[in-house]
Amino acid sequence: MLDGGIFDAQTRALAPYADISVADITNGDSVEQIAANVLLTSPSRFAMAGLSMGGIIGLEVWRQAPERVTHLALIGTTPHADDPARSRERRIQVAAAHEGGLREVLIGSLIPRYLADKHRGNRELQQSLLEMGQRLGARVFERQSTALMSRPDSVPTLADIDCPVLVLCGRDDRLCSMAVHQMMANAIRRADLVVLAECGHLSPVEEPESVSHALKRLLERTR
Repeated sequence: MLDGGIFDAQTRALAPYADISVADITNGDSVEQIAANVLLTSPSRFAMAGLSMGGIIGLEVWRQAPERVTHLALIGTTPHADDPARSRERRIQVAAAHEGGLREVLIGSLIPRYLADKHRGNRELQQSLLEMGQRLGARVFERQSTALMSRPDSVPTLADIDCPVLVLCGRDDRLCSMAVHQMMANAIRRADLVVLAECGHLSPVEEPESVSHALKRLLERTR
């Protein structure tokens, strides 16, 4: 439930080095379909960075077209399928959003878990996140939740990835733990692991300069 604004700082920082675009992951109700949509609108070869659900889509993009992905950044994400408890929670949230309660879901259930303690008092940042979610709306929330609930387990894919990879997380990420990112970095043969202190799930806006620097270093690596 975030739009391209989540990467504004990285788009500005990397503009001198790359032609940047933000893929649309709001259409489709399965990870496989969303990844196919991304491939339809992407260059023949490209570097891809994905945050959270975007990282899940990134792994599926690699699975569908590995020859097209030159570099991959997996940021605040997980290769695991949804667990039953999280799927139950998603269904409750979707039902609430469908009844007009999307704002309450975003404020009460999602945004508080996104940010590290250091950033939870940042009202301007929280308002920006809320506005992104509200712009996308309940229908997108339902489609994305459905896709996440039915997503495949991508752990077996990790060992096959052979391009340069950045695995980046915040040490205080409440949704996708540092241990999961360490596992991914160990499983991917050409992965660099970056862990940001005092940072939660949304590192591109919590620690924008550090994320931009890590992405620039990734692009400098040769395939």
